[in-house]
Amino acid sequence: MSGAALGLEIVFVFFLALFLLHRYGDFKKQHRLVIIGTLLAWYLCFLIVFILPLDVSTTIYNRCRHAAANSSPPENNNVTGVYEPVTPAPRILLPFMQSYARSGGFSITGKIKTALIENAIYYGTYLLIFGAFLIYVAVNPRLHLEWNQLQTIGIAAANTWGLFLLVLLLGYGLVEIPRSYWNGAKRGYLLMKTYFKAAKLMTEKADAEENLEDVMEEVRKVNESIKYNHPLRKCVDTILKKCPTDYQEKMGRNMDDYEDFDEKRNTYPSEKSLVKLHKQVIYSVQRHRRTQVQWQILLEQAFYLEDVAKNETSATHQFVHTFQSPEPENRFIQYFYNPTVEWYWECLLRPWFHRILAVVLSVFSVIVVWSECTFFSTTPVLSLFAVFIQLAEKTYNYIYIEIACFLSIFFLSICVYSTVFRIRVFNYYYLASHHQTDAYSLLFSGMLFCRLTPPLCLNFLGLTHMDSSISHQNTQPTAYTSIMGSMKVLSFIADGFYIYYPMLVVILCIATYFSLGTRCLNLLGFQQFMGDNDMTSDLVDEGKELIRREKRKRQRQEEGENRRREWKERYGHNREDSTRNRNVHPDPKEPNFSDTTTNWSSKYTRANNRTERDRIELLQDAEPLDFNAETFTDDSLEPESGRYQPGGRYLSMSSSIIFEDI
Repeated sequence: MSGAALGLEIVFVFFLALFLLHRYGDFKKQHRLVIIGTLLAWYLCFLIVFILPLDVSTTIYNRCRHAAANSSPPENNNVTGVYEPVTPAPRILLPFMQSYARSGGFSITGKIKTALIENAIYYGTYLLIFGAFLIYVAVNPRLHLEWNQLQTIGIAAANTWGLFLLVLLLGYGLVEIPRSYWNGAKRGYLLMKTYFKAAKLMTEKADAEENLEDVMEEVRKVNESIKYNHPLRKCVDTILKKCPTDYQEKMGRNMDDYEDFDEKRNTYPSEKSLVKLHKQVIYSVQRHRRTQVQWQILLEQAFYLEDVAKNETSATHQFVHTFQSPEPENRFIQYFYNPTVEWYWECLLRPWFHRILAVVLSVFSVIVVWSECTFFSTTPVLSLFAVFIQLAEKTYNYIYIEIACFLSIFFLSICVYSTVFRIRVFNYYYLASHHQTDAYSLLFSGMLFCRLTPPLCLNFLGLTHMDSSISHQNTQPTAYTSIMGSMKVLSFIADGFYIYYPMLVVILCIATYFSLGTRCLNLLGFQQFMGDNDMTSDLVDEGKELIRREKRKRQRQEEGENRRREWKERYGHNREDSTRNRNVHPDPKEPNFSDTTTNWSSKYTRANNRTERDRIELLQDAEPLDFNAETFTDDSLEPESGRYQPGGRYLSMSSSIIFEDI
C-alpha cells in the first residue's frame, strides 16, 4: 500500500510542479535549460515535502515493530532512494544558469563566459571565508578536523542560512494567509484594493512604455550607424529580432543601404556596448509585455468585482455580467454553473466560505506558533505536533500519523512557498502569473526553494520530536536525517540557534498583524495599500476613474459591434439578393451612374469634411477623457457618405460609426 502511495505522490508532484511552471513560465519563448532547471528544482523540493509524512510513519513503524508484533502497519517502504537525487547540484547549477539566461551575449560561448565570471565572483567570497577557516584550523594545534566534520560544518552553515530565511517567510505567511481569506469576504475591501492596484499598475505601465521607447531609440541609432557589411551587423540583427514587431517594421534591416563603413570617418559602438544594449532590450520588452497583460487581467478582475457588488441587491437571484466572456465556456460548466448557481455562490456562499476557511487557518497558525516556541521541551511535551504524533504512535494508527504529518507540513510549506510566490523585490525578482515571469526570476525561485526546503523539513521533524537532537533519545533516525543531515551538528548551533531562533516567529507574526512592514515601506515612499492613509485614498480614486474610463470604452466597442451585426442581419441579405438579381437580369435602359457619382462625390467632399470635422470637435469638447490620440487619424475624417456600391446603389454610413471611434 505504501509503495502505491509513494508512486502516486511522485506522479502527482511532477504534474503539480509542471502546472505551476506552465502558469508562471512560458514554454514557447523561454530557453529549454531554464524550463528544465526550474522544473527540476521545484519538483525535487515539492517531492521531499510530500514524501516526508511517509518517511515519518515508516520510521515509527520500525521503532515499534518489536514492541507491537500484532499491529497492521503499512509495509516497510524505503524512501531513501527518493532523497538521494537531491544533492547540492541544483544549488550550484541554478546560479550558473541564472547568469547564463540574464547575459546579453550573442553566442553560447559569450554567455558561458559571462556566467563563469559572475559565479566566480559569487562563490569566490565563500571560498575565501572557507579558506581562512581552514588556515585557522591548520595553524591551531588544538583543533583536528576530519572530512566528516568539515561536511557537517558545511551542512550546518547551509541549514542555518536557510532557517534564517525560513522564519522570516513563515512569520509573514502565518498571518497574511488567514487574513487574505478573511478580507476576501469583504467585497468593498477587494474592490478598493483592485482600484489601488490599477493606479499603481498604470504608473508602472507608463514607465515601461517610456523605457521601451528610450531603448528602441538607442536600437534605431545603432541600426542606422552599423551598415550591412560591418562585422557587428549580425549582432544588430539579433537585437532587432528581440524587438517588438511594430518597431522592426519601422526600423527595417537597412538592406537597401550599400554604403561601406569607414572606421576612420565614423565611430561605431563596440561589441561590449551591443551586449549591454541586447540585455536592455530583453528586459524592457519583457517588462512591457508583462505590464500589458497584467493590465488586461486587472481590468477583468475589477469588472467582475463591480458586477458582484451590483448583483448583491438583485431580486431575481440571477447573476448578470456587464461584459460577456470572449472565450466560449464549456457546456458542462454552463449547465451546472448557471447564473442562479453563480449568484448564490458569489453573493451568498463564497463570503461565508472564506470566513470559515480563515478561522480554520488561524487555528493552524496558532498551533504552529505555540509549537515553535515550545518544541524544545521534552518533559512534558508541549509541542502540539509532537503530542498528536505520540498519541497515534501509542495506538499504532499509522494512517493517522501520515494524515497528521501531511496536513502539518503541507500548511507549513503553503505559508513559506506562497510567500515566495507573492514577494517582489522591485523588478529584480517577481513571479508574475499568466506566463509573464522572466527566466531570471524562475531560476531565482528555484534557488530559494532549494535553500528553504531542507531547513523546513528539519524544522518539522523538530516540531514532531523526530529529530534526535531535540528528543535526546538514541532512536532510529528518519531516512531524511540520515542522508540530508540533522540539527545535531555543532553544539552551540544545535543547542542555541536552532532552538531559540524559531521563537522570533512570534515577533514577526505580531509585526505582520499590525502591518509594520507595510507602514515602513509607505513612509519610505513606496505606496502600499493602507485604509487609513490619504495617499491610498487618492490612488483608489485615481484607479476608480481609470476603470470607469476603460469600462465606458469597452461598452462603446460592444455597442458598435452589436449595431454592425444588426445592420448586416437586417440589410445585408436584401442587398445581396438585389445585387444578384441585377447581375442576372440587367436593365438596358438603366443609366450608368458611375461618372455622375464620381463628380458628385468630388464636388461635395470638402463640404462633408467640414461638417464631419465640426461634429468631431463637438464630441471632443463633450467627452475629453475618452479621446484617444492613437486611434484617431486623418483617415477617419474622410467622407463615408457617397460611397458607390455595385448594383448602382449608394451606401450611406450612419453617423453612429463615427461616434464609435471617438
